[in-house]
Amino acid sequence: MATDYGYDSGLGFPETVRRHRLPAGLRAPFEGRTWREFGYVLLSLPISIVMFTYAVTMISLGAGLLVTFLGIPVFAAGLAGCRGLGALERARARGLLNLEVGDPEPLRMRKSGFMAWVGAVLKSGTSWRTLLYSVLHLPWATFSFVVAVNFWVYGWALLTYPLWFWVFPAYVGQDGLQLYGDQTHHIYLDNPFEIGVTALVGLLFTLATPWIVRALTMVDRVMVHGLLGPTRLSARVVELESDRGVVVDTAAADLRRIERDLHDGAQARLVALAMDLGLAKEKLTEDPAAAARMVDEAHGEVKTALQELRDLARGIHPAVLTDRGLDAALSAVASRCTVPVQVEVDLPARPAPAIEGIAYFTVSGLLQNISKHSRATLAAVDVWRVENRLMLQVVDNGVGGADVSSGSGLAGLAERLDAVDGILVVDSPVGGPTRVTAELPWRSERV
Repeated sequence: MATDYGYDSGLGFPETVRRHRLPAGLRAPFEGRTWREFGYVLLSLPISIVMFTYAVTMISLGAGLLVTFLGIPVFAAGLAGCRGLGALERARARGLLNLEVGDPEPLRMRKSGFMAWVGAVLKSGTSWRTLLYSVLHLPWATFSFVVAVNFWVYGWALLTYPLWFWVFPAYVGQDGLQLYGDQTHHIYLDNPFEIGVTALVGLLFTLATPWIVRALTMVDRVMVHGLLGPTRLSARVVELESDRGVVVDTAAADLRRIERDLHDGAQARLVALAMDLGLAKEKLTEDPAAAARMVDEAHGEVKTALQELRDLARGIHPAVLTDRGLDAALSAVASRCTVPVQVEVDLPARPAPAIEGIAYFTVSGLLQNISKHSRATLAAVDVWRVENRLMLQVVDNGVGGADVSSGSGLAGLAERLDAVDGILVVDSPVGGPTRVTAELPWRSERV
């Protein structure tokens, strides 16, 4: 195994790049993955026997007792036990197959109590899927166990035949491993050529076994993922709940920002303005010149407060976006950028106001990053529609190195887009250029 040294583009520290001298086919019988998958197949048979026996026994017992009150609780207990065995199978697949399967949706009980728990177990689709897995996995585990063990044992036995063929003439009383025999003819693998051919066949079996085991465990992966993991609907519900939390947190943060800006900015300035006007009123009769000067200063403070309120209103939702759409709003944002920005918007119609607002603030945030961090001399903004998606792309010729995972403002933009099923892709190698592409769902404006 050779070792080269490269450089990590993100940090600049040398990183080790390992290159194997042997091809994958020759390495496979000795790799840890092969042994873990073979161990998974070996454990599948006894575990599947336990699961099948438990599932059939409990479900049969529950079905037999349905004529009494005890049938339904026994049925629910059997399904709950299958759910526990399913959790064990997910852990086994995670440890031996490196299969990351999320936990299925938990039981949803509207009330507390034993009967509510029984109803929740019986209504849960996860319970019935784990029951189905417990029943179907036994025949497959038996088949995969037989195939894997036979290939593994015969492969290594034939490969090492030159090392142990002497056992036959020494202890068995025959010339070698018997290939064929009847009452009149016997064929033994006893000469050097036959021994070499036998070892070659064993080598082929040994090299093929890891890939056969890998194909067998691929079926196990599908079964575990499809029957013991979360369904698409439940995963979608979890995703939407997470997105809803992000939206709520973002809205709360925006409200706190607006409150802070009003309290520390315009409100403080207006309080100072009221005090200055009160002092000017007191000096109006005693020192008209000083009063006039104070009124003039208060007039300037009013203009500044109005500008701060306009900026704050623009940060909440700019009027130009409502009145004239994305093209004019993005052109206005680009005009305030410290870098020359070329804006091109090609949309057949206006999207929904919510999507339009997210697109505006996404481009605005990206242009702010360009002004603060990119050291660019030129930037471009393109907006277009592809089928049912709104596409945004912001490009600059700066120094690059932008990264969503660094916890910067790009991470916040990515969370906002993800909350509405959007995507943010950043391509920013060190040295530039930086290309940020955002994708939003297209929803037309309601008239």
